[in-house]
Amino acid sequence: MTDAYYRRLRTDGEFEVFESTGATCSNWDAGIQHGSPPLALMTKLIEESAPPGQRIGRLVMDILGAIPVVPLRVRTWVERPGARISLRAAEMAAQRPDGSWRAVARLSAWLLATSDTGDVATDRHRPLREGPARGDPHPWHGAPGYLDSIDWRRQHTPDGADAEAWLSPLVKIVDADDTTALQRLAMVVDSANGIGAVLDPARFVFMNTDTALHLHRLPVGADFGLRSRASIGPDGVGATTTEVFDRQGFVGTCAQTLLVQRVS
Repeated sequence: MTDAYYRRLRTDGEFEVFESTGATCSNWDAGIQHGSPPLALMTKLIEESAPPGQRIGRLVMDILGAIPVVPLRVRTWVERPGARISLRAAEMAAQRPDGSWRAVARLSAWLLATSDTGDVATDRHRPLREGPARGDPHPWHGAPGYLDSIDWRRQHTPDGADAEAWLSPLVKIVDADDTTALQRLAMVVDSANGIGAVLDPARFVFMNTDTALHLHRLPVGADFGLRSRASIGPDGVGATTTEVFDRQGFVGTCAQTLLVQRVS
């Protein structure tokens, strides 16, 4: 297993160019990337460009097409400037065979001015405590790539309850760059869909088209608990909703839209 998802290659105008490593490979198809590495990389670039006194309160990644395991270029920009509220965006692009570039993922982030509200701080859930791990961390046994870059500890839960798992990244996002707690959370939160799965992946494909993360506080540390469950509609569309925790308690919520299809 490599030590990072991406290796920085060069700057090309407004773009930064990164080589994708084998650690980004999806459990659905080794030729495409799992959603977590692109989310983490774009989160990193937006967080590094954040103005002083503002922090990310919401992240929404839209996956615009299969993200190949190839060199990619990423750019960021300010969509809506503001001293108290600003909207920043990032876009990841892959090169077509004819040399042109196509956007494969976009991330939008609301950044909000911080102030001291410690005296009224509250949340919706008590801390999630980690217990002994089950023997089956996820249903994609033996799938190489991204799944090997995370330490998975699926929890024992009562029948009918939402699934719970604790996850910890084992690699960095880029080469030797330092990784913040928010970036580490972005490395795992797209996996909520797999944790909350209610369908057998041998019989169904249930790929998420997006990941929306709302944070009432910044995460801390490198261990994150996800309490997830998918809901499947009658017409091939589903949704996974997730409560997100770190060791100190509840951090925020995540939602994902699912394309559901039977395996032929």
